[in-house]
Amino acid sequence: MNRFVFVSRIAWLVFFIALIAPAQAQASPAEEWALVWSDEFDGDAIDTEKWGFDLDCWGGGNEERQCYTARPENAFVENGLLNIVARRENAVGPALPLHLDDALPESERGKLSAKPFTSARLTTKNKADWTYGRFEIRARAPQGQGAWAAAWMLPTEERYGAWAASGEIDILELVNQGAECKDCKGGKENRVYGTIHYGGEWPRNKYKGKNAPLPATDDGFNVYAVEWQEGEIRWYVDGQLYSTLTEKDWGTKAMFSKLPRSAPFDQPFYLILNLAIGGNLAEDTNEGGVSLEGFPKAFQIDWVRVYQRSADGAGH
Repeated sequence: MNRFVFVSRIAWLVFFIALIAPAQAQASPAEEWALVWSDEFDGDAIDTEKWGFDLDCWGGGNEERQCYTARPENAFVENGLLNIVARRENAVGPALPLHLDDALPESERGKLSAKPFTSARLTTKNKADWTYGRFEIRARAPQGQGAWAAAWMLPTEERYGAWAASGEIDILELVNQGAECKDCKGGKENRVYGTIHYGGEWPRNKYKGKNAPLPATDDGFNVYAVEWQEGEIRWYVDGQLYSTLTEKDWGTKAMFSKLPRSAPFDQPFYLILNLAIGGNLAEDTNEGGVSLEGFPKAFQIDWVRVYQRSADGAGH
């Protein structure tokens, strides 16, 4: 073979390998993870081996306007979807979540509160939690000013202190979807928020995050994901990365002499799915307040999937 031709072919081969290598390195994130836990909501009822219910009229510490219940009117599985439904109806229930009520002097426990809406908040607390992983939710948001749907995570043990010293990871927050929005494409609210909360215990807490416009889909469903590894958290919507935070972006003011660099995001967290009505974020954004139109409103979840790399451990 002519030496010039041989060298030219080698040069083209090297060029071709260099060209395709980046594409191979950027394979779909899900291909790098192994499924360790999921709920496809294919049955005819909520799986109580996987999910529990928070039951209170506290307002989430954000002045939200709903009571959370375990009634089938507020949470049910139908046609392969989990439906978390907010209804406009008066309700009375515990003024505080159980763990906060138990912390009060006995004479102050058991107080009740009244709210003008009902909804549901499902959690995997004491059923499943994970340190690191990829967390995916395929969901469709309710519409209207004041509707606040979320999938998020809290620490099981609060190793570094009460909220938010031990952290919070918001996989998605869908706030006031479809409401008037001067900063949004098309003039309507269509953003997803991905956020972490950290720092000290309230009121010394801090937060950091970004938002991204939701890609339009035929059925209104989008796939939201967080990839959480030691020292780094990444947010995706429909496979597109829109935010990355590292341990340089967070910290904790817990009173310990030596803390891991990635604290507080280095401990087991559990999942939460809920639909709130009103609250500080929702009522201070877009048109303001809560619209009373369009109830009942449903936050619909097609599936929830948790993946881990072998190096991260299998969760428990």
